[in-house]
Amino acid sequence: METFLNIELGTWMFLVIGAVFSGYAILDGFDLGAGTIHLFLRKEESRRIALNAIGPVWDGNEVWLVIGGGTLFAGFPKVYATLLSAFYIPFILFLLLLIMRAIAIEFRSKENMRWWRNLWDITYSISSTLIGLTLGVVLGNVVRGIAIDENMIYKGGLLDIFNPYALLTGLTVVALFALHGSVYLIMKTQDKLAERLDYISKIAGMVFTIFYVLLSIVTIIYVPHAAEEFKAMPILFAIPVITLLLLLNERRLIVNKKYWMAFMTSAVLTSLLLITIAIGLYPNLLLSSIDSAYSLTIANSAASQKSLGIILTFVLIGAPLVLIYTIFLFRTFRGKVVLDDMSY
Repeated sequence: METFLNIELGTWMFLVIGAVFSGYAILDGFDLGAGTIHLFLRKEESRRIALNAIGPVWDGNEVWLVIGGGTLFAGFPKVYATLLSAFYIPFILFLLLLIMRAIAIEFRSKENMRWWRNLWDITYSISSTLIGLTLGVVLGNVVRGIAIDENMIYKGGLLDIFNPYALLTGLTVVALFALHGSVYLIMKTQDKLAERLDYISKIAGMVFTIFYVLLSIVTIIYVPHAAEEFKAMPILFAIPVITLLLLLNERRLIVNKKYWMAFMTSAVLTSLLLITIAIGLYPNLLLSSIDSAYSLTIANSAASQKSLGIILTFVLIGAPLVLIYTIFLFRTFRGKVVLDDMSY
């Protein structure tokens, strides 16, 4: 009975962690995407407007990453330890890139020299792009499986982490964020800048569609275990089908200049992609490519029943507060960006 309850609480924790990371991908995804396309905005004023569009919200969006990491550590400590030790270099790179992006945003407008602003523009764009790529690489490896042994020790090398499948996943994430971010910037801008962003969003949408279809085909062929749950319950194939239909509809919404609906569509797309991955993994959390018996699952890696109960109680109290704060922040800074003396 105790084991059953522990697995049930573990499943709830699995869903909570998935929801938190989905929130992070949706919220930080659009400002990372804004960074990815930043250099395609040629004029100084355009770049300043784009920075000020995310200026009030980008650091608040990263709160969801902190919550997700903390919840993973508390709920599945073995997974947290194994994941961070296996991906030590990518995660260190990820943290350095987060720091460089923050520095670039804050330092860019401190001096008026052209070379100074170009330097931080390049830093901001490259770091934003590589953050998305790194997240995608980690996600791709989680789906594919990593070389962990019976002692939860990673036996692979650095080149094993940056395998073709993981890199393809990373590029797909970068394209998704670019689409998401460009649509967000359209809502915050006007006139010629909005027209250019409209064009960029259409290009980003086409690139993402290509990568999404390619990644889906490669996953079915080379990562067959990811589709086992779908084969067992064919109705689940409705999720990737709906995802593709939403993606095609988003292009129609952009063409019809229904940008708010397009933004919400890309947010739902992000959630559905993570839901698809979660269904393919469940009840596993980290698959072992050495032997499936060494995989970390909800049953063998969850914290104690008491710990899970306490964590979920805090989640029930804290999650609505964070959500209210996020809604308040976006409502406060809604509308088009107007530059003033306090702008970046």
